[in-house]
Amino acid sequence: MKTHTAILDVQERPKHPLQWLMLSLQHVFAMFGATVLVPLLTGLNTSVALVASGVGTLIFLAVTRFKVPTYLGSSFAYIVPIIAVSERWGVEDALVGGMVAGLVYGIVSLVITYTGVGWLMKLLPPVVIGPVIMVIGLSLAPTAVNMAMNDADGNYSGTLFFVALTTLAVTLLAMTYFKGMWSTVPILFGILTGYLAAVAVGIVDFTSLKQASFFQIPNFTVPFLDYSPTLNWAALALIVPVTLVTLTEHIGEQKVTSRIIGRETLLDPGMHRTVLGDGLAKTIASMLGGPPVTTYGENNGVMAITRVYSVFVLGGAAVLAISFGFLGYVEGFIKTIPTPVMGGISILLFGVIASNGLRTLVESKVDLADKRNLTITAVILVIGIGGAALKIGNFSLEGMALATILGILLNLVLPKTNTEVEEKEQETQQPKRAANDF
Repeated sequence: MKTHTAILDVQERPKHPLQWLMLSLQHVFAMFGATVLVPLLTGLNTSVALVASGVGTLIFLAVTRFKVPTYLGSSFAYIVPIIAVSERWGVEDALVGGMVAGLVYGIVSLVITYTGVGWLMKLLPPVVIGPVIMVIGLSLAPTAVNMAMNDADGNYSGTLFFVALTTLAVTLLAMTYFKGMWSTVPILFGILTGYLAAVAVGIVDFTSLKQASFFQIPNFTVPFLDYSPTLNWAALALIVPVTLVTLTEHIGEQKVTSRIIGRETLLDPGMHRTVLGDGLAKTIASMLGGPPVTTYGENNGVMAITRVYSVFVLGGAAVLAISFGFLGYVEGFIKTIPTPVMGGISILLFGVIASNGLRTLVESKVDLADKRNLTITAVILVIGIGGAALKIGNFSLEGMALATILGILLNLVLPKTNTEVEEKEQETQQPKRAANDF
């Protein structure tokens, strides 16, 4: 693997406290916009999400023996099922689903320890994962548009839509033209600019900011203390299948991290540890009352630009995120952000999620002229976006969860073409070479 010249290597500590603080703040800014957007969309507490993000990152760093510089923030993949479960059965069942999702990671980690990762790649190839990721983004499209142009009563508002489009336009410009460190914070920049536009047209309510205190205890929702957790199998059927998607995203993020830092993290400390760390972080985040967390690509971008790979810097960012969760003014300010500002950002982010699914198909060279690939993709997209449901008594498997499971089954059942079989045989004959291509 190519050696990268690091300003601060993985286990190097910044020499000066001020340098440490500034480097850690860069990672906080990079993750902030996306991390607070998820709880805003799902109705969870933003301060808890910040604390969960920081705690999850520290857990991940510890489990991976401080060898993998990765930051964990709120996962977009779980937005749709969290909203669906919360509306139908209550937020507590959604939180239990997040805990179970983390436990699934633990089971996968144990299996990987003894069998390797080949079975997971066979179970979840790009032809399945790509369309499922597209379903995640496209399913959220109506939510983004509604947030952008409708008021609380569902009526169209040109003023709100203007604010949303301003937010979207500025974010697009920032993504396109910003260079260096600024290129890692387009979401944050877009939110701040959209906020100013909202202030200008008079739609910002500052009540929550005026009533905020300097220090606060976040509104944690802890099992056995605030509620009695139960296993709602119908709710779990909506949330847990998403874990299959986030597992493949985890592998992809770790490959990117490995390329950036010049070390093979999937070998040392090993994929079983990175998956376990991610899973424990998910479970603890949900136990605190926050959304499940996941490894963040934004922070890989920060490392690529700064060439600072220090786990001490990432740990510092985690501590800062936890600290922000206890600052009342931070939550007070977040609560004043108008819905159309978040709607403008969501139009872009949800579109990017869908586009990432398409990119998965393209980069993996999935041939959609092949009837098998076309069939799997088509079924996943229509079942997932159309909201199809399989109901047996009180149990219901629907939407993205049903689409994911059908995609997996079709991939296992439908016969592969001769070309695909030959490519698979070549891969199995050269396992060492494949491992070194990460």
